[in-house]
Amino acid sequence: MKSADLLADAFDRVREVVHEAVEGLSADDLAARLDKGSNSVAWLVWHLTRIQDDHVADVADREQVWTAQGWAGRFELPFADSATGYGHRSKDVAAVRPDSPDLLLGYHDAVHEETLRFVRTLDNTALDRVVDTSWSPPVTLGVRLISVISDDLQHAGQAAFVRGSLGRRRS
Repeated sequence: MKSADLLADAFDRVREVVHEAVEGLSADDLAARLDKGSNSVAWLVWHLTRIQDDHVADVADREQVWTAQGWAGRFELPFADSATGYGHRSKDVAAVRPDSPDLLLGYHDAVHEETLRFVRTLDNTALDRVVDTSWSPPVTLGVRLISVISDDLQHAGQAAFVRGSLGRRRS
């Protein structure tokens, strides 16, 4: 198996967990929080997708899907287009309220497509390219992509947990 195939498989797994966490939820369920300081399914999925979009666009040297495909306008969030959720506070989390799962999943799937388009072009030599010298040791493309996958899976798992908790509240 090639490294590019492994990366594509990992991003496919992220997409699968995201869909399982989001599909079939109402707008109220997407925005529900377990307490006033926690994150909603909507915010978690929006954030993980924004980070993936931001980081992959940077290393692929292309515009983010968020702006290039008009997703920023469709979400109508009270944040700068450059916002990814990093450093967001409770009121910011509450502002992420999509009308339906379709908006979240549409954006995630669009980012997923662009991510796969990029990773399928990579070989082992490309993965060794240094993409961030602000860390010691400098960050390679391979390490950056694994970092995105790790972060995505953690947030997708949190979204799945919130969804499950909301379901148990009704029982």
